[in-house]
Amino acid sequence: MFARTERLLLRPGWVEDAPALARAIGDEAVVRNLATAPWPYGETEAQAFLGQPLDPVHPRFLIFARTVGAPRLVGGCGISPDPDGTPEMGYWIARPYWGLGFATEAGRQLVRIARAMGMPKLTAGHFLDNPASGAVLRKLGFRPTGRIAQRYSLARGGEAACALFEEGDGDGSNAVTPMRGRIDVDADFREEFRLMAA
Repeated sequence: MFARTERLLLRPGWVEDAPALARAIGDEAVVRNLATAPWPYGETEAQAFLGQPLDPVHPRFLIFARTVGAPRLVGGCGISPDPDGTPEMGYWIARPYWGLGFATEAGRQLVRIARAMGMPKLTAGHFLDNPASGAVLRKLGFRPTGRIAQRYSLARGGEAACALFEEGDGDGSNAVTPMRGRIDVDADFREEFRLMAA
């Protein structure tokens, strides 16, 4: 399965993508916000990931920017079962491409794919020390459940507090609040931290 947006191409990863994948994700600031990616992350880990069989029920994609020149690998996204078996959306963006709206654009397309596949509403989450991901989820129309769960992160080598979200009724297409400038003043973030401290 392939998908295109205005600026992005979402497609399955191929073993030939291993060097580009290792370069894009091989940053501790990126990997520590994921559940199953190890740290350090090199070409061997990329080959192992890309060599995994594809599951048509739980699609996963590499994200390529289609702007100016040859496509560049800028991230990844997919849907996998959460610890309760509910379809959960996940994504990552390589550090040079943070703040460009690629996570929101890819996430919006991933939600459309889930709807086309007849999936129930998606869940998502973000580690509390990664509030930018929460801002992306809100832009996609997800809403906080008010629950904080301990989720394992292979790169961190242990569990960390994770704010849980559920898909709202819209796709977030009319949300225009920019991510920057909202992170420090968002009341929901303050509430998530208050719940964690309680």
